[in-house]
Amino acid sequence: MEDCNHRPHEEQQQPPTSSSPPIGTCCKCGGPTTFAPPPPSPSFSEISPPPTYRPIRAPAIPPDPTSQRAIMLAPIPQSHPVPPLQGYNFVTPTKRIRSTDDISHFHNSDSGKHFLGFIVSLSDSIRGCKISDPCHVSQTVTAIVSILETLTLWVDEIPPVQQAARYGNIAYRTWHEKLVENAESLMMKILHEDVKQAKVEIAAYFTDSFGNASRIDYGTGHETNFVAWLYCLARLEEIVEEDYTAVVSRVFVKYIDLMRKLQLVYCLEPAGSHGVWGLDDYQFLPYIFGASQLIDHKYMKPKSIHNTDILDNFSKEYMYLACIVFIRKVKKGAFAEHSPMLDDISGVPNWNKVNTGLLKMYKAEVLEKVPIMQHFLFGSIIEW
Repeated sequence: MEDCNHRPHEEQQQPPTSSSPPIGTCCKCGGPTTFAPPPPSPSFSEISPPPTYRPIRAPAIPPDPTSQRAIMLAPIPQSHPVPPLQGYNFVTPTKRIRSTDDISHFHNSDSGKHFLGFIVSLSDSIRGCKISDPCHVSQTVTAIVSILETLTLWVDEIPPVQQAARYGNIAYRTWHEKLVENAESLMMKILHEDVKQAKVEIAAYFTDSFGNASRIDYGTGHETNFVAWLYCLARLEEIVEEDYTAVVSRVFVKYIDLMRKLQLVYCLEPAGSHGVWGLDDYQFLPYIFGASQLIDHKYMKPKSIHNTDILDNFSKEYMYLACIVFIRKVKKGAFAEHSPMLDDISGVPNWNKVNTGLLKMYKAEVLEKVPIMQHFLFGSIIEW
């Protein structure tokens, strides 16, 4: 053990003093040694620290009673006729909203008022109507429905891949890439000859209507983009007021069916969901339109969503009931626990109050939220 540099035996029996050299442990024999112990080696986390975790969305928190009261006291949004576009100077739309001041600027502008008014007009157009009721169906509406059916077929052609992650199947990116590649040619099936150049502008709204390919998620912001796309068609006079009922009962219903298929097949994550405290993880507008359908219905009341027989027999005719059926399909447990807001709404006395309340909530919780509207696009059709 000469190479261990041990202290003499008698020195080892003496208690070390403050002036004694440091005592370490021999790595060969385990005995004490005059060599100082080596400094601790850095841990793996020090060599390669983990990246800073930034949650994509804020944690779900209970709704603020103050904001809820503000929504209740807010004026009911009113319908507005869509002004036809005067002069054509189409551009690629860009994002402009970055702050609450920008939100206020948008809602105080004619663009903001007319856009919200268009949504209210769509809601009014379907009042008291079933999905299957006959209505005026124009060539444009037929063309849009055909496009949505094509996108639905693409889902069947691009099956999900095997992967470890439960949510966000990467096959969705292939589907979305195909959507982007074909977007402008799909727009050409709708636009008349004099507004063909609008494809560069409206295609941006269309491709943003079906979720985000990077995050593989979908939410109310994407749904709003779809209505913005319809609003652009209305400004271009490809859609007129006579078409509104069919736009909801034919086009929007087909869009929601496609989105539910995308959610189930590719396991899209909710974008910016409020969790249990939100109205719905993915949608908002079908509740508004669906409540309008049920206004003044003789038998069905808001509390009817708890009646299984009503849901089974009428969900194919009423969007609100279809939403409840879909939630019960994808969520387990007591309805009041996983969807407390919808459970609370079922206690409202009539559908008219549900419809107006949801319109006010949509304005406050979607159109006035920076995290959602920061992705909204502005060009020559929806002006900043």
